[in-house]
Amino acid sequence: MRRAGWMVLALALAATPALAVGPRAGLYVSRMDPSDRSARDYARPGWGGGLDVSWPVEGSGGLASVIGGLEFSSLFSTVKEFRDGQTGLRVEQHTDQYYGRLFVGGELGPHGRGFLEPYANLAVGLVLYGISTKVVIPDDFNRENSINQLLRDQNEAAFGWAAGTGVHLNFGRWGVDGGVRFLKQYGVPQQLGDGAETIHPAYLQGRLGVTFAIPR
Repeated sequence: MRRAGWMVLALALAATPALAVGPRAGLYVSRMDPSDRSARDYARPGWGGGLDVSWPVEGSGGLASVIGGLEFSSLFSTVKEFRDGQTGLRVEQHTDQYYGRLFVGGELGPHGRGFLEPYANLAVGLVLYGISTKVVIPDDFNRENSINQLLRDQNEAAFGWAAGTGVHLNFGRWGVDGGVRFLKQYGVPQQLGDGAETIHPAYLQGRLGVTFAIPR
């Protein structure tokens, strides 16, 4: 009887539609936390979201897939204060940013019928920054009399890479996906005006979303 039960279970698994083995798309929300000094100086944690796709590689037994996606985050405004050592004059730098990323890479982990599917991935991407910076000489008695000067308001593109890990809870036609990523960018312009050195910020990203099987 026990052997017959195992045979019935094996036949049931073999007859299960392979929909979950196919590609899937995901929608997620994310939180971006600056992880190095150059990022923390000019951005506070922000929120965003994105869309990604995981497409299993033929012949890998569902253990490898190609990933790609697009995401957008708002890095909230921040104020950095500078003081003249002799006069005590205070100057504030106000910076607002947004962060977008178009990425492609690979992922290792089970992409099959299992419920618990841990994974790790690595990707390269085109990073788009929108940066708006102004200098303010505040009037402590009347803020309306403060002197404001716009230094920069532009969009820039940079190269970056990301490494992440997470787990996918597979419910068949849909699932729940969560994980963390380390994001590193190169050649992002410094927010102190023309001619300044570029910075290479890094971020930690936490993400949570839902996935949907792509019929094929």
